[in-house]
Formats: sequence, C-alpha cells, structure tokens
Amino acid sequence: MTVQLGMPQPRAEGGSDPQAPQPAGRPAGLPAGLVDRYGRVATDMRLSLTDKCNLRCSYCMPAEGLEWLSKAAVMSAEEVVRIVRIGVDSLGVRELRLTGGEPLVRADLLDIISSLRHAHPDLPISMTTNAVGLEKKAQALKDAGLTRINVSLDSLHEETFTQLTRRPFLNKVLAGVDAAWAAGLGPVKLNAVLMRGINDAEAPSLLAWALGRGYELRFIEQMPLDADHGWTRRNMITAAEIRDLLSVDYVLSTDPRERDGAPAERFEVRARVPGTDTAEGPVLGTVGIIASVTEPFCADCRRTRITAEGKIMSCLFSHEETDLLGLLRSGATDEQLAERWQDAMWAKPKAHGMDHVGLDAPDFVQPDRSMSAIGG
Repeated sequence: MTVQLGMPQPRAEGGSDPQAPQPAGRPAGLPAGLVDRYGRVATDMRLSLTDKCNLRCSYCMPAEGLEWLSKAAVMSAEEVVRIVRIGVDSLGVRELRLTGGEPLVRADLLDIISSLRHAHPDLPISMTTNAVGLEKKAQALKDAGLTRINVSLDSLHEETFTQLTRRPFLNKVLAGVDAAWAAGLGPVKLNAVLMRGINDAEAPSLLAWALGRGYELRFIEQMPLDADHGWTRRNMITAAEIRDLLSVDYVLSTDPRERDGAPAERFEVRARVPGTDTAEGPVLGTVGIIASVTEPFCADCRRTRITAEGKIMSCLFSHEETDLLGLLRSGATDEQLAERWQDAMWAKPKAHGMDHVGLDAPDFVQPDRSMSAIGG
C-alpha cells in the first residue's frame, strides 16, 4: 500500500492490507530491473534488519529513544532472505548493504548473513554499524560471509563522542573498528557527521587518524532525518565547509576513479606544505564527502531501500512507502512481489527537492521517519 506521510502516525505492525490500491504500474515493455521514470536503475539495495539502536545520536534519535517495532512487525530471517533473493535473481540487485537501527543488536544476524552468502556466493554484502559489540563479533561476521563494514564515528574525543551519542562507548567503537580490520572486513569505511560547534574542528584530526590506519573516511552532511525535527540548513556543516576545514592541513584533488553512482565524491589526499597551496609527498589515501543536501547526486541514484518492516522506500527522503512484507505474508508469489517492487521504484521522485529551499528550509517537509527507522 502507498502511504502518504505527513504528521507522525502509528505504523501498523502486521503489514498493510495487500488488497489496498497499489501505485500506478510501469508501462509495458520496460527492462526487468528496478527502473524509474527518469531512466535510473537501482542496483544497490539497502535493507534494514531492525529499528532498534543502542546509541542515541543527537542527529538521529531523541534522548529517550523511540517506540520500537514489535518482533512480529519486523521481517524474519526467512523473509529477509526471500526478499533479497527476489532482488538479486529477478530485479538486478548487484550489491547489498545491511543497516538498522543497529544490525548488531539482532540475535539472528549471523544466521541471516550465512543464509544470504549461501544463496548468493558472489554478492557483495556490507553492513553499516555503530561498532558497539563489533569487537567480539567481527571474525564471526567475516566467517559467515560479510564482505566489509561501514562504521559511524563522529569523534575521537570521549567527551564529544558521549555528547553526540549520549552513550560513553567510544572505546568499544574503536575496538570494534580495529577488530573489523583484523578480521579482513575491509576496506573499513568510517562515516562522520560534523555538527557545528561540537565536532567540526575535529575534521583534520579525524582524517589523519583514518589515513594512518588505512581506513576510508567519508564526511556526511547532516540530513533532516532527526526524530526531534531540529535540523536547519543554517546549522549544517556543508560540503564546501568540510573541504575548507580539511584544506588547512591537506591538499585535495579529485579521485580519478569513476564515481559510478556512489554517494560519496572521493578526493585523493596529500599533505600541504605549511603556509602554501602546494602539496608535498605521495598520496596518503582518499577521503569522501557525501553532500546529500547542498550538492545532491539524485540524477545518478542507484539505491532501493527496504525498511525493517518490509516497506519499500524509493528515496531516503520519500513521503511514500510501499508495503512488500504484507503482500509476502498474504501468500504472494515471487513474481507478484517483484512487480510491486518495480511499481514502487517506477514512482521514484526525480530529486529530494532540498536544493530548491531557503537557508532554513522552510518549505522542505521532513519525512516522518528518522534515519534509524529508515535504514541508511
């Protein structure tokens, strides 16, 4: 069912009515994949395993947390495996990212990954995590078939980390990152959100730390996906500001590799000769900047998202969702599920629209769901 999202409203726990009106179907004769009206083809699947999280990051979740979904409302391991199979075998999905909430809190995570790997021996399977608890699970995740890890890490200072996440777990996160590297879950990618007046001054030191350990750091513009709805464009650290912050110590040059639909614009990093605009020495590594708000990449978006309760979101900022799990639980065939998925992606908007609003985005209507309830 397609749901118009506006003011917060409760989400049905048993899935939507599979007999309810569906989105307008695609014209006949189109390719079999997840094609939209603007010629984009979604091949990168982001699938959320849970809405639960053991951190309370200020740009994502309120301090008191959210009302979690019941176990019955969330996709089972078998349902996850079936949906992924349809995406890969019938709809051209070529890459899978498991997300949350925090996927490590799911008790059957290893079973899910093992089943996915058995069904798809060559599929790249990555996972986004806050790394709390990863130290003890990294090797098992690798053995189960996980390809690599993305870790959220916004600060290397314990006090600042605790302020941002509302939990004193920095040492656990750092231990988890190192364990992932040791287990072979590389390249280990780190995601950092800079908050004005809190951790923005850390940008160069975060990059230096990542480069020194061989990790790939990506800075992400803060997006209007916080549950408190306190985001403003004025307070966001923009991609241009991030480049300026890094340029104090480094010279950035465009990475010659094709971006190939990736959300991050990559830069090669060299040391800056103090007091000059000149670089010295070899390339130290790369850094990425995901400028979803100020330099959007909607025209080459290749992502399709499934929430923990089996709703299709064609865009991270979508105000419409299409129920896949309710149809699955009603006894639908793989062909019927694939068709609904195709119809949902055909209706994908051209762009999220934030590039057309003012400094404080008064005309932008924030999605009802926070990032933790969507799955990035």
